Amino acid sequence: MAKAKQAEAEAEAPDAESGEGAKGGFLSRKLIIMAAAGLLVLGGGGAGAYFFLSPKKSHDEKAAAVAKTPPAFFDLPELIVNLQSPGNGRSSYLKAKIVLEMEDQKLVEQVKPLMPRVIDAFQTYLREMRPNDLEGSAGLYRLRDELTRRVNLAVAPSKINAVLFKEIVVQ
Repeated sequence: MAKAKQAEAEAEAPDAESGEGAKGGFLSRKLIIMAAAGLLVLGGGGAGAYFFLSPKKSHDEKAAAVAKTPPAFFDLPELIVNLQSPGNGRSSYLKAKIVLEMEDQKLVEQVKPLMPRVIDAFQTYLREMRPNDLEGSAGLYRLRDELTRRVNLAVAPSKINAVLFKEIVVQ
């Protein structure tokens, strides 16, 4: 028991090297830890800001941007299609000039022999349309999406990017 009391007395006695007691050493360690934590937070915030806010250009993106070729376009012959009549006895017609957008010129050469199949897919689909199906921009977007899907089915395994309308008239 004497040794335990002696150890307690030494802990409460001022430290010979620092001139402070046990409480003073504890406070200075606490202050050092808080300062280190503050620096860590500031450093982490600065590093995060640098990584998230700095412009990013990877080598892959630069190479892809340089290697990208302009798209190729293929004009289809003008289509004139008799639409389904709404029952009033009057015929309605659709006249369309359509362009197919493809990745490159090589793909155009692969798709050319398949154009009769593409024209047939367009004709059969368009003949089922009613004039009110083509009203407004929403109708044209649906038509474009459906024609793109049908072309891709007809020219598979090749693939086109989009169907573009040069001219479209419903009369």
